[in-house]
Amino acid sequence: MKVGFVGFGRMAGNMVTRILQRGHEAAVYARRPEVRAEAAQKGAIPAASLAELAEKLAPPRVVWMMVPAGDAVEQTIAEVTPHLANGDILVDGGNSNYHDSIRRAAAAKAKGLSYIDAGTSGGIWGLQVGYCMMVGGEPDAVRVVEPVFRALAPEGGYMHVGPSGAGHYVKMIHNGIEYGMLQAYAEGFAVLHAAPFRLDLRAISAMWNHGSVVRSWLLELAERAFAADPDIAGIKGYVEDSGEGRWTVQEAIDRNVPAPVITLSLLQRLRSREDENFGDKVIAALRNQFGGHAVRPE
Repeated sequence: MKVGFVGFGRMAGNMVTRILQRGHEAAVYARRPEVRAEAAQKGAIPAASLAELAEKLAPPRVVWMMVPAGDAVEQTIAEVTPHLANGDILVDGGNSNYHDSIRRAAAAKAKGLSYIDAGTSGGIWGLQVGYCMMVGGEPDAVRVVEPVFRALAPEGGYMHVGPSGAGHYVKMIHNGIEYGMLQAYAEGFAVLHAAPFRLDLRAISAMWNHGSVVRSWLLELAERAFAADPDIAGIKGYVEDSGEGRWTVQEAIDRNVPAPVITLSLLQRLRSREDENFGDKVIAALRNQFGGHAVRPE
């Protein structure tokens, strides 16, 4: 089948390549001519506008958005919808908030369109090993796009998890779990790095992946990272978050579900961005005041 992609960043580019490798067609809209040229070199059909993208697709048109969550999705929907017709399908493959996906699906339905929220995990490795696809939407629309979902996913890596919003909900929780896993590995390796022995963290990562209960793909990536830089000296300890961790924590609060590990993992990411923490200075000052404990001058 043929699918139209809006956006051709690193992840979207790999997704388009994987689709093409598995016998499907893809048209790509990107604002910059050089990006459209890159898409064409990979075998995709370039489109200079959303109107042209729609023209290059056969009904029912499938337009797959790989743009940042929030305003970019809203703007893309507003711009592409006038060029679509009854029965056409919008797919949001980004990390949108599931509340937005439910709202957008209802608005699309009122215009005779279908809206699918496709939570996508796989990062830069997806081209090689496949993408885990967590899909929400109306069954009839999902069935239309299912050949592409299956082309993107490895065996067992695609699932229609529920109605509109469910795909992005499952992806949100997936990313919240990721926060906790990353934090646990980070703390463990930090203690190992501070040990009274000179430990080979790369070798330990590799060893743990053979029979250990903590074995995982993340440990494989840790082995690669430590092999390249044993002390991770070339990377600043500043950790971004893309929103899903915050949404997971808020959802846990709203549902009265205790999620302390994920919550503290999110807070640790915020902490990583501070060169100096004012709260720590307050603690040091108070300890000095009540106990005469030594403080370190600036």
